[in-house]
Amino acid sequence: MKFALGIEYDGSQYHGWQRQSHAVSVQQTLEQVLSKIADQEVQVNCAGRTDTGVHATGQVVSFEINNERPLKAWTMGANTQLPDSIAVRWAHQVSDDFHARFSATARRYRYIIANTHARPAILNHGLTWCRQRLDVDAMNAACQYFPGEQDFSSFQAASCQSRTSFRFIEHLNVTRTGDFVVIDIKANAFLHHMVRNIAGALITVGRGLKSAMWVKELIEAKDRTLAPATASPNGLYLVDVDYPDNFGLPRHSLGPIFLGAS
Repeated sequence: MKFALGIEYDGSQYHGWQRQSHAVSVQQTLEQVLSKIADQEVQVNCAGRTDTGVHATGQVVSFEINNERPLKAWTMGANTQLPDSIAVRWAHQVSDDFHARFSATARRYRYIIANTHARPAILNHGLTWCRQRLDVDAMNAACQYFPGEQDFSSFQAASCQSRTSFRFIEHLNVTRTGDFVVIDIKANAFLHHMVRNIAGALITVGRGLKSAMWVKELIEAKDRTLAPATASPNGLYLVDVDYPDNFGLPRHSLGPIFLGAS
């Protein structure tokens, strides 16, 4: 039997998603609980491997087991044993050809900035703080250069192991909700640190340090050394993953929850 789960987690308490021998990861913590419920070793595949400090409200995992279990065992049962920083939002039995990573057609992230004079105390691990007032109109003017299939070498981490730096961005926009500035991006896949590097460039434009046209030049340069520093992981959330309709996966409200669903 194969199952898919929708997972939410606070990444500030883990050294990223992927299992590691020297540190606690989200994958390791989740697999330990699922293995107890299944009464056998469970190894999960995920839709997107998030870095240290990165959060998720819409992560999707898949796994196979031999022992039959009801769906509520993966939601109610798992959530009673998982730490407060990880929760299973939904469970769904899937066909044998489903794979959380390879069946996905798109991933969506949101980067949340607290644009306030004083640093936030509440949710400070779930936000990036920028004291200087950000010009959202200028940031959106820069966003227009990203959609479509392009070479995003300027936004690729040196440690990225992808065979190609080409990705297809479906949308990228910036909105303001009170004191929060939200960068929303959706693509077929992402390079290592790609979202945080794009966020760093947009924040640079929002602060008035560079023009929107500078972003176009940065993309065309295909040179990571010309781009600004990688933005903090604190405000980054994996909020949604798209799959073909034939898998019948549940739809859910997007996060972060405190910003509402849209």
